[in-house]
Amino acid sequence: MAFLKVVPLEKAREVIASFPLKPEIEVVPLSEALGRVLAEDVTSPIDVPPFDRAKVDGYAVRAEDTFMASESEPVRLRVVGEINAGDIPSLELKPGECVYISTGAPLPEGADAVIQFEDVEREGDEIIIYKPAYPTLGVMKAGADIPKGKTILKRGTRLTFKDTALLSAVGTAEVPVFRRPKVAVISTGNEVVLPGEVLRPGKIYDINGRAITDAIRELGGEAVFLGIAGDNRESLRGLIEKGIECCDIVLLSGGASGGIRDLTTSIIDELGEVKVHGIAIQPGKPTVIGVINGKPIFGLPGYPTSCLTNFTLLVAPLLRRLLGRESEVRKVRKRLAHKVFSVKGRRQFLPVRIEGEKAVPILKGSGAVTSFVDADGFIEVPENVEILEADEEVEVTFFG
Repeated sequence: MAFLKVVPLEKAREVIASFPLKPEIEVVPLSEALGRVLAEDVTSPIDVPPFDRAKVDGYAVRAEDTFMASESEPVRLRVVGEINAGDIPSLELKPGECVYISTGAPLPEGADAVIQFEDVEREGDEIIIYKPAYPTLGVMKAGADIPKGKTILKRGTRLTFKDTALLSAVGTAEVPVFRRPKVAVISTGNEVVLPGEVLRPGKIYDINGRAITDAIRELGGEAVFLGIAGDNRESLRGLIEKGIECCDIVLLSGGASGGIRDLTTSIIDELGEVKVHGIAIQPGKPTVIGVINGKPIFGLPGYPTSCLTNFTLLVAPLLRRLLGRESEVRKVRKRLAHKVFSVKGRRQFLPVRIEGEKAVPILKGSGAVTSFVDADGFIEVPENVEILEADEEVEVTFFG
């Protein structure tokens, strides 16, 4: 089966953008929120701290009672109680009184300062103060850390352990996040076997299944590896139908070129509609994009570098959109380590490795496993460019 119609990369992206998939929101327990992406801004429902509290161990006082204190004429205050962290103070300080208070404990009514115990002398039930205190000394006011109503995390934040700690501090038990898109992953080919199986003559281990599954998970999606489909219609169709039934998106690697044993395109055409069969890029031309029961299905090339490059160009942006992470594409500008040649009229994506300020081209070919294992990302060579000179500035798009 020949390519139906090779289209530019932009056209393929337009097709993907037209798929009727939209980000969905779900609420998850805070204990399951790590790594998820916030679907809404979060504001604090409380003041943090929720009460005026002591910043030090010492004595809670009325600051005005200490204003006249000096080395020559110290002030004496009577100790009328003790308050520890977790206590609910029931007394109210009157003029000339103070209470012993521990760090983190709530201030009693009437107190507006805390003097460290090292700065006073204690004689029986009195303390002797040699310098005045000012209001708020040794005190963290209610809401001084986080005021009630303040936006503490923005929509689109991918939650780290610091973020979940912050949510804990304001008492958040559940978090609105973007639902993880569920993606079925299928490897194809009679020559492919799973790692751990006996490698018989003519066979190769499946690379793409592992790479694509973990790339989806790294982005934040939920990957479901359905196994390897042989080069026969019954096996391939069965796994495609299973993927459409259980997942939001289906990804296949291999079986998308024009070979006589390549069945992906014809099965998609039977079950749904082929939107794209062939993209004008190198590597990665043999790519099919279709839709079955309203769900996108992608047939990516079989060679590892081509497969991962097209995943990064086509599938990853769709997953980021569904996960609320559209702004997280990682790119960097570097200098090309040495001259490279391209085919004029063909848009090329060349794998490179970052070494300091240099982008080092990897020229082993897309069939070599180490071409993408050694690569940090790729650079784009436009259709009208035949040569990129050494030390020319290029933009590197990172894998992952």
